[in-house]
Amino acid sequence: MSRSSGKRRGRPGGEISLVTVVVVTQVVIALLTATAVYAAWLHLDGNIKAGNSIQHQHGKRIPKQDQGESTEPLNILVLGTDSRSGAGDSIDGEAGCDCSDTTILVHVSADRSSAYAVSIPRDSLVKPVACTRDHEYLDTGLVEWNQAYAAGGAACTAQEVQQDLHVYVDDYVVVDFAGFKNMVNAIGGVNVCIPFELSDPSVAHVTFEPGKSVHLDGDRALSYVRLRYVLSGSDLGRIKRQQVFVSAMTDKLLSAGTLTRPDRLYSFANALTSSITTNPEIAHVKDLVDLARQFRNIDLRHIRFVTLPNQAYDVPQSDPRWGRVQVLPGAYRLMRIVNRDQPLGVFTHGSLRAGHRPRHPSAEAKAQAAAAGVCA
Repeated sequence: MSRSSGKRRGRPGGEISLVTVVVVTQVVIALLTATAVYAAWLHLDGNIKAGNSIQHQHGKRIPKQDQGESTEPLNILVLGTDSRSGAGDSIDGEAGCDCSDTTILVHVSADRSSAYAVSIPRDSLVKPVACTRDHEYLDTGLVEWNQAYAAGGAACTAQEVQQDLHVYVDDYVVVDFAGFKNMVNAIGGVNVCIPFELSDPSVAHVTFEPGKSVHLDGDRALSYVRLRYVLSGSDLGRIKRQQVFVSAMTDKLLSAGTLTRPDRLYSFANALTSSITTNPEIAHVKDLVDLARQFRNIDLRHIRFVTLPNQAYDVPQSDPRWGRVQVLPGAYRLMRIVNRDQPLGVFTHGSLRAGHRPRHPSAEAKAQAAAAGVCA
């Protein structure tokens, strides 16, 4: 039952890859004996860790739905943590701050026909909320976005989304570095297009050679999505590379080479559930599987990746805001679209579509891709 309206609704467990793996795991289960099914089910269920519940100050506003519509739109907060606790996680020479290195708000439409994922830059400066008031950034009266996780975990980050961006968050999923590597290895690695050499010998000591289909195993994939000190050194470039990789990973997960391999599917499910923390309401495989059946018809062409409108602060280097990111008014227009469960509209421009690369990209798209070190 819905927490807000009493209507039954589908509830995926997290970002698109999580919804997908819950669905395809059913294929694995169908191929096993009853005893093995029960054992596998218990094992996967026991993997999932539960965090704190999200504190909602206001009820969820449900957009007007078509007659007969029985589901609600969903907003799922997906976080990648900045911990360096796992073996091989310290790939950039930094100690880490236990912050949310990656923040993605995944919106799933009420009719379950489309979804889009909004990346939020970790260096954004925003107004403090109750759980972040002791984390002011220097003398700005603001806080860095990624400090919310350090202050109070995923539930605090959800509070930040709800109060600063005015979007209701249904659930959250936190993924750690080690689990990410294992997920990539479970499906045999992922191929990405790299237009020219990406090298960071000074910090991460890693180089990626150019190629249209560069194969990345788990360790290399983690280095790729974490790589920051290349090109402009901007976190925005890293966001674009992360979007490209998640798109390619989703494509690989849904490929025949993965769907016809029960061993890969179960390994992926095991790696995923072993590496995630969710709010208690969705911390069970049964709940995820029972409700994820509704998501089988979401076409890759209807999954978009966008970045919250932002710009670097135009201030002198002596200003404490220098090198940080300002959230633009367009961000709040985008969040109104999320709240109203509407298509992206003008925000589709410059977005990335899962499993697809434009045949004739615009000059602006080419420039943005080059700045991030990805193929247009």
